[in-house]
Amino acid sequence: MESYKREFIQFLQDAGVLKFGDFTAKSGRKIPYFINAGMIKTGDQITKMGEFYARAYMDKLGKKHSVLYGPAYKGISLSISAAVALSKEGLDLPFFFNRKEVKDHGEGGTFVGYVPQAGEQIVIIEDVITAGTAIRESMDILKNLDGTKVIATFIMVDRKEKGQTELGAMQEIENQFGFPVYSIVDVYDIIEYLEEDPANEENVTRIKNYLAVNGAKQ
Repeated sequence: MESYKREFIQFLQDAGVLKFGDFTAKSGRKIPYFINAGMIKTGDQITKMGEFYARAYMDKLGKKHSVLYGPAYKGISLSISAAVALSKEGLDLPFFFNRKEVKDHGEGGTFVGYVPQAGEQIVIIEDVITAGTAIRESMDILKNLDGTKVIATFIMVDRKEKGQTELGAMQEIENQFGFPVYSIVDVYDIIEYLEEDPANEENVTRIKNYLAVNGAKQ
């Protein structure tokens, strides 16, 4: 495993973002581990998180100019931290996020921050994809920005789960919307990391059993 992947998984555990137990995902699935970006709650933690996203962005897109979009609520801090980290790499990107409820006073509108203009390209910064529900919700919101195009999504962890079909949720998103979804790590990286310590045997078994039922058939 690449050292940065091990570092990232350790960071997720230390910050309480990665937990093991019995949880229910947004998709409604009962899952043996949970990724909760809402546990990032200090300046140092969000700085490090942004640096990991920035590394993934630079690895996949280089210094391509885009507009970063962070879906409310967890995507807000993720997109801002990624923008800050990328600016330190010499790539100054605008960012924006949505309101859960449309504001009907003041400046009004759905979005906060930079509003993409026709011809501009958008990159979604999200935490995790299980069945692809959150990304589809984001695309439903972003379709109101005429003339713009989403070119990629970056997430923390690819759960390698099937979506609405037997295909992986990430592959379904790519097929449906025509843009790639990149992850910093995937669930098999997490399994490999856990297997380095025999004390994690139960969690490894539960995750493998879960994937046997809900894993993508690809």
